[in-house]
Amino acid sequence: MPELKRVVITGVGAVTPLGNTAAAFGRALVAGVSGAAPITHFDAAKFKTRFACEVKGFDPLDFFERSEVRKYDPFTQYALAATEEAVRHAQLDFARLNRDRIGVVWGSGIGGLFTLQEQITEFARGDGTPRFNPFFISKMIVDIAAGVISIKYGLRGLNYATVSACATSTTALIDAFNYLRLGKADILISGGSEAAVNQTAVGGFNASRALSTRNDEPAGASRPFDVSRDGFVLGEGAGALVLEEYEHALRRGAPILAEVVGGGLAADAYHLTGTHPEGAGAYLGMRAALDDAGLRPEQIDYLNAHATSTPLGDTSELRAVRRLFGPASELRISATKSMTGHLLGAAGAIEAIACVQAVRDDVIPPTINTTTVEPEFSQGLHLTLNRAEHRRVDYALSNTFGFGGHVACLIVKKYPA
Repeated sequence: MPELKRVVITGVGAVTPLGNTAAAFGRALVAGVSGAAPITHFDAAKFKTRFACEVKGFDPLDFFERSEVRKYDPFTQYALAATEEAVRHAQLDFARLNRDRIGVVWGSGIGGLFTLQEQITEFARGDGTPRFNPFFISKMIVDIAAGVISIKYGLRGLNYATVSACATSTTALIDAFNYLRLGKADILISGGSEAAVNQTAVGGFNASRALSTRNDEPAGASRPFDVSRDGFVLGEGAGALVLEEYEHALRRGAPILAEVVGGGLAADAYHLTGTHPEGAGAYLGMRAALDDAGLRPEQIDYLNAHATSTPLGDTSELRAVRRLFGPASELRISATKSMTGHLLGAAGAIEAIACVQAVRDDVIPPTINTTTVEPEFSQGLHLTLNRAEHRRVDYALSNTFGFGGHVACLIVKKYPA
């Protein structure tokens, strides 16, 4: 077995409900800004939930020619925009690099849901004559964002999409990390994107009773760990990270933001949509990530919790955290979904960026809106409520869990240590 290579992060890019650059996203996180507001993408008057964390001020014409826009579903548009920022941030000059060894591992939980809804609705309203957009299939399929990124930059290395529901983009990042440390590529662009704030997704999640219905105060609706939480807030956007083999990054003088040191994958094997009450899969995923990184629990300084603000999910995760880290751990925990909402397949990517910013800047973003913590967890856990905390962060762990019991956990390390 060859010696595993080191993997670093040299660029990040973001399109989020808190801002359409990674820097804007990071500033809003630390400031405790909520991205939730009444839905503008469609008339939600008859829906149980009438608010979401939408991307704001995004104009695809800032990134694409008009002829290109019609070829891409919003989830692909967000992916390309976030990737453009990450590529620029990483100072990648592809003309000087071996593009045969640069690839893409990108994820989306749902893919082109806007396109699917639009095309099926138009067909149903017609007389039965099929008049589908020639780009219908290519706009809809989950893998197309990965393909389009590679086409745009001429990247001929490995290229595929991951799907593991809300664990999707963390799964993509772990896959990219593993390929790089095995020497299968020099650079991989990885992350995830989602654009599902439409009638289909909101109606579907309402039917499964997953969404908050706190329509009178959208900004305060996502309240992880709080006794009054009533469901997650749907979000949208994209997060892109440039992962690079360490020596390759050094040779080209790349800006190194953080190092990826461990990834863990597991499953609850319990329920279609719910999490195991004791967080069995969460415990295994975090334990696997620590073992992969060769770390002890007490070495993790910050946990970006999956914490979607659902009654069972938040409780099961904290039980797993307490089991692994101990009831009196100094670990700092926060739930950034309290600000961004839940970006589904893109959640892990933007939360990985939040972890990169935490180890780079030594700041823990807050959990907002939480006022009365579940009594079971009111003592012994540092949930970083309502205000960012400035303290040294050497290692950060990001948790993501998905429908079907998927678990993906990623650890990043300060660079230089």
